[in-house]
Amino acid sequence: MVILGISGSLRRDSHNSMLLRAAGAHLPEDAELRVFDGLRDVPPYDEDDDRDPAPDAVTRLREAIAGADALLIATPEYNSSIPGQLKNALDWASRPRDTSPLRFLPVAVVGASTGAFGAVWAQAELRKVLSASGARVVEGDLAVGHARDRFSADGVLTDHDLGDQLREVVGQLADAVRERTRTRVAA
Repeated sequence: MVILGISGSLRRDSHNSMLLRAAGAHLPEDAELRVFDGLRDVPPYDEDDDRDPAPDAVTRLREAIAGADALLIATPEYNSSIPGQLKNALDWASRPRDTSPLRFLPVAVVGASTGAFGAVWAQAELRKVLSASGARVVEGDLAVGHARDRFSADGVLTDHDLGDQLREVVGQLADAVRERTRTRVAA
């Protein structure tokens, strides 16, 4: 099972990128995490540019999502919402709706911020966007507040309770993939 990880932060030492790496250590044995690192290259969405072939960075994004069994997104919170570059990438990935790689794809949302609330508003907004795009958002979530205090200098998640919660979220995501596979086989 391939889980594609996307960090909504472009920052080199992003806590959300660290959170994705931590998720990779908590995956079930039958799963692997592949991190998409091309978010910075995705151009601003413009319907006039949304044609075949799509811009190269958009094609890479769509193919990465289509090649995954699930998506795990770690989002920071900018002005109480989703970072623009992440929303932009999802706008590209969600079109055209009938063939979007997001359709019916299991997705989990987690987030980290240096504030107390762990990007909960951004996570809620992101769940709304993903649901509207046809993705199947799992119920589990994780909000890592005070992120500077939750990771070691080398980016390792040091809070064991958060590690357990992260394991639960990725476990729910893996279960959603297994259920989707069973449903497809039964059909």
